[in-house]
Amino acid sequence: MNALKIYNTLAREKQVFTPIIPGKVGMYVCGMTIYDYCHIGHARMLMAFDLVYRWLQASGFEVTYVRNITDIDDKIIRRAVENGETVGQLTARFTRYMDEDTQALGILAPTHSPRATHYVPQMLSLIEQLEARGLAYKAADGDVNYAVREFPGYGKLSGKSLDDLRAGERVDVNTGKRDPLDFVLWKASKAEEPEEVKWPSKWGSGRPGWHIECSAMSCAVLGERFDIHGGGADLQFPHHENEIAQSEGALQHPFVNYWLHNGFLQVDNEKMSKSLGNFFTIRDVLKSFDAEVVRFFIVRAHYRSPLNYADVLLEDARQALSRLYTALKEVSPDGQAVDWSEEYAARFAEAMNDDFNTPLAVAVLFELAGAVNKTKSAVLARQLKALGGVIGILQRAPVEYLQAGRQPGGAADAEADVPAAIAARAAAKKAKNFAEADRIRKELTDRGIVLEDKPDGTTDWRRA
Repeated sequence: MNALKIYNTLAREKQVFTPIIPGKVGMYVCGMTIYDYCHIGHARMLMAFDLVYRWLQASGFEVTYVRNITDIDDKIIRRAVENGETVGQLTARFTRYMDEDTQALGILAPTHSPRATHYVPQMLSLIEQLEARGLAYKAADGDVNYAVREFPGYGKLSGKSLDDLRAGERVDVNTGKRDPLDFVLWKASKAEEPEEVKWPSKWGSGRPGWHIECSAMSCAVLGERFDIHGGGADLQFPHHENEIAQSEGALQHPFVNYWLHNGFLQVDNEKMSKSLGNFFTIRDVLKSFDAEVVRFFIVRAHYRSPLNYADVLLEDARQALSRLYTALKEVSPDGQAVDWSEEYAARFAEAMNDDFNTPLAVAVLFELAGAVNKTKSAVLARQLKALGGVIGILQRAPVEYLQAGRQPGGAADAEADVPAAIAARAAAKKAKNFAEADRIRKELTDRGIVLEDKPDGTTDWRRA
């Protein structure tokens, strides 16, 4: 394969990927803050780095993929109190729901899923190092803050300068800070907070700030310098900027070699928001669309590009995926590994090695499907299925997918009468009652069911 190139946000250009340890990759991705169901924007982020993970593995790398779980946060505490349950109960439940959603979408489990509450000692150690270097201080309100202006490299990831940053831009302004841009490393406990979110420290009882969590967890699991750090574009500033300031400020050496950020998702060209009524959880979407359709919809957009969510676009993705599955229907593609020396596979690899260019890789799949349809070649069909498997699609029996409805929860019941309707149509044709046969076919067509007539009769059908 050609050398993999990755767009590095820190360098603002594509760079040839060279891991710190040849043949091995350490990758950390900022995961979910667990207090509610994951939404379709989360699915976009999770899918983006699932594809990165899959392609690194397909390229022969031994990948240690870390995706953290934030299980201590202001929103988590507030929601638990509102629900009348413990923070542990709330986060355990929504972690289970997240795992169910990611499994439904075919998102591979990471190698490690560290929970913030399990790494508080490492966070305290990091804060102590920052304090010793003059980068952290205890404020009058009891919080321990990071002194942003004492770190010369602040702003190098986001391209923001300290002079351009204004108080109030995603920064809490309070009288305890020396500078409005300083951010909290350790939050002093409040009397009304549950005891389970209070930890002892040299600065008094408290809990970690959000930014320090990822610095501590990533370094604890992957080491003090690793290859790839990823997350949504919204995390570039201030979260990832603050991670760099914390980690490099404490350790005095570079933290991450390649920073990757996936693009935003909008709904009908607007920002997703509960107030606008266009907010969809993954579970909402899976009530209307097959999980593989949702995966394919996200996969065929480049991970760095903006992605617009709309039912009509999901329907288009469903029909497009159907064309790929239809190419596999008439042949029997037994499972096999990809033959990377073959022309289509080589072009697929070339696309993926160009900053994980899935739109171009998917275009190669459609070309290959066209060749399968034309030649009925089992060899090419096997290649199509194997390449699809690299990005997590085309692994079901074609008939299973093609007969799946838009509503997976109720499709089986809704389609239970199809075989009987096919039999009734066959009987009508045999009796030369062609009007009745046409009526049955039209009724099924109106329901989105396409019959596939063959010389020996009709036994197969698919969703339109």
